[in-house]
Amino acid sequence: MSRLRPSGGYRQSLSFQTATIIYDGTYWFCEAFLDNRSRTVDQMIQAARSGRQNIAEGSRAGGTSSQTELRLMNVARASLDELLLDFEDFLRQRHMPQWPHDSPEADDVRRVPARLRAEQNDSRAMINLTDAERWALYAPWLEHADPAVRANALICLINQANYLLDQQINTLEEKFVEEGGYSEQLAAARMAERTRQNDEEGVPCVATPTCPQCGKEMVLRTVKTGQRAGSQFWGCSAYPRCKGTVELN
Repeated sequence: MSRLRPSGGYRQSLSFQTATIIYDGTYWFCEAFLDNRSRTVDQMIQAARSGRQNIAEGSRAGGTSSQTELRLMNVARASLDELLLDFEDFLRQRHMPQWPHDSPEADDVRRVPARLRAEQNDSRAMINLTDAERWALYAPWLEHADPAVRANALICLINQANYLLDQQINTLEEKFVEEGGYSEQLAAARMAERTRQNDEEGVPCVATPTCPQCGKEMVLRTVKTGQRAGSQFWGCSAYPRCKGTVELN
């Protein structure tokens, strides 16, 4: 039996792969240029690790909880934001230049995936690489002797990862609004199976109602709190824009 909602697959996501480069790059940056007794080193490495690990955990949690997946993706985003500030602080406090967003140097780093896709004429070229192969593409910057080059390259990568995470989070939020959470999808699947069984047995089925407020199709939802927790009702598919409900007979 196939799972109601697939989960995992994070190793093939660009956000996770980019976060892996950031984690490794941060580790080697701290080892090369910062005092390992400094609390900042531990904070930077932990922030980089948190960004990567929470993408993985969020992806795995997606099979049973949209809310947990969203929360962990947002934690990953916040961790990378924290790391971004650390690298910006490193440059500012040492009077090192930070590359402008539209500088040729920043553009070179950003365009690594696009160049690879163009060279191989394959939209999945970056995704299909091993971690070592992916690192090698960024090695000219991430193994550079100048700490400013490394820090700036990592800032570019963090911004890319954050952009990818923003897209994932927006998609998850839209799906949650349109399709509901896992419990609602489970209830809908149960209702569909009940309808199928009723059809086989010749039992009349209950039609999906339309919203009395806006006319859109309704979806089966489950009360999560209060005295009616666990009971089901019809809720408007346009929620939260429309809060129309119909009792389940």
